Amino acid sequence: MRIPELIALKRDKKELNDDQIVFLIESISNNKMQAEQIGAFLMATYINGMSTKETTKLTESMRDSGIKFEWGNKQLVVDKHSTGGVGDKISIPLAPTLAAIGLKVPMIAGRGLEHTGGTIDKLESINGFKTKLKPKEITEIVNKVGCVITTQTEEMIPADRILYAIRDLTSTVASLPLITASIISKKAAEGISSLVLDVKVGSAAFMKDIESATRLAKSMVETGSQMGINTTALLTEMDNPLGFMSGNALEIIESINILKGNGPDDCKELIICQGAELLLNSGWTTENEAKNKIETCLKNGSALKKFKEMIIAQGVEENFAENICNEPEILINSCKYKSQLFADKSGYVTSINAMDIAQFILDNGGGRTVREQSINHNIGVELHVKITDFIDKNKPWATIYYDDEIDVSKQLKHCITISEKPIEKKSRILKRIT
Repeated sequence: MRIPELIALKRDKKELNDDQIVFLIESISNNKMQAEQIGAFLMATYINGMSTKETTKLTESMRDSGIKFEWGNKQLVVDKHSTGGVGDKISIPLAPTLAAIGLKVPMIAGRGLEHTGGTIDKLESINGFKTKLKPKEITEIVNKVGCVITTQTEEMIPADRILYAIRDLTSTVASLPLITASIISKKAAEGISSLVLDVKVGSAAFMKDIESATRLAKSMVETGSQMGINTTALLTEMDNPLGFMSGNALEIIESINILKGNGPDDCKELIICQGAELLLNSGWTTENEAKNKIETCLKNGSALKKFKEMIIAQGVEENFAENICNEPEILINSCKYKSQLFADKSGYVTSINAMDIAQFILDNGGGRTVREQSINHNIGVELHVKITDFIDKNKPWATIYYDDEIDVSKQLKHCITISEKPIEKKSRILKRIT
């Protein structure tokens, strides 16, 4: 087989067979395919797409390009993935909650780019937390604690690292088969039996409308299922920030509060519903039983205990871990400035623009525009109201956290929309796809 001939087949809208796809991925992984050829292949795929059969083989080949984890009782090994949003910290409390119930969660997570915050960045606001673990360390922590949250290791999915970097350079990131293969190959390499996908929909999401989000969700569910993973997708709203807190350290604070049985209703809704999907796939008999089990673990302290065990296992000093679990607010003590924001009028909150909040965080150093960029974990926005709440113009609707002097009067001025009439409270969950 010759690489130019295979690129030409995809260019001409032909379907690649299994052997051809395996050859391409092996060539990429072994550095036998030039960057220009990879870019041409990606663009041909972006323009002409792939069948479900092609996408599944691409995903399997990417998974097989590196190491794969294996576990004793695979049915109990699960994970979740979110396509990313503003204030989306769900993975952080969900993983230890599932571990407290008895599941195993070997979560490979990523860093943030542009307006979406990364789970790894958030956890690195905890001093000492190690996110770059060796495969042996991941295995030991999962077997001992029940969960781990770490970055992709050098030994995992080398094909994905190469492809992702070139997708970014060639404007082919938005290809459904390439997104699907990138996400599902990493999850498949974890050795999981069940996966729940949180596909964000809205103005601050990668997918702006239900139709495009549904196409992506179906692609990932079909591919995951073809590879033997029980896969479910929940489409969830991302026009408004999730929870009260957005920003790295602030989201750890809110995650710990959720693990104490508190926290905002929209976050708890997603934790309970996503967790229930995984429990049902792992042998729990009814949805109510699964949801009650998750709520119990959040309320009785067992989920918080697992979180503490996990961060200690990943390098956090034991006394510090105890302190932040008791008083998580200490994580933001080093922030230089805090300012309150007030609305021009009283009324009912009808929307809070998630993209405006994300842009504030990004502009003040709390996010990154290139992958190598360092970030300031202190930067963030704490909301004091949510959609449907009544707001008094004499009381602050948000507190902003920042480390460089700024003109506070101009910050997020048009972020909040207020109406004289109340609006109906709605679920974050828009659709379920199996």
